[in-house]
Amino acid sequence: MHLLSPLLADKKAHGFTLIEVMVALAVVAIALPALLFLLFQQLDGAEYLRQRSIASWIAEDKLGELRLIVAQRGSLPEGTIEGETEVLDQDWSWWIEQEGTEVPGFIRIEINVASGMGQEATPLHTLVAFLAPERVPDAP
Repeated sequence: MHLLSPLLADKKAHGFTLIEVMVALAVVAIALPALLFLLFQQLDGAEYLRQRSIASWIAEDKLGELRLIVAQRGSLPEGTIEGETEVLDQDWSWWIEQEGTEVPGFIRIEINVASGMGQEATPLHTLVAFLAPERVPDAP
């Protein structure tokens, strides 16, 4: 019996073969880009939700301003109202459209907010509200 044979037998039992290492690297090479793609997709989704939240805040602010105008004047301004504002170092455009409803005295208000300038942009958020300007009590 050879003196090194027990040591060689143990050597064959331990470690990975080259094929096993290559298969493991192939699995990592396939999985890593897929995981990175999912991570970037989640980051893009989070930014989109942030933009929508800011647009929602702007629309709610404009509705509040419109209610104050109605309370002061007792009527809504005619036609489409539009404007631009800067929130969190970003430019936003908004426009308010109004139309009558089947219920006398009520007006449907649609407030659209888009990132960037101008109405040609696709709105990120649309807020729909109903106002009854004739029923607003006089301001003190």
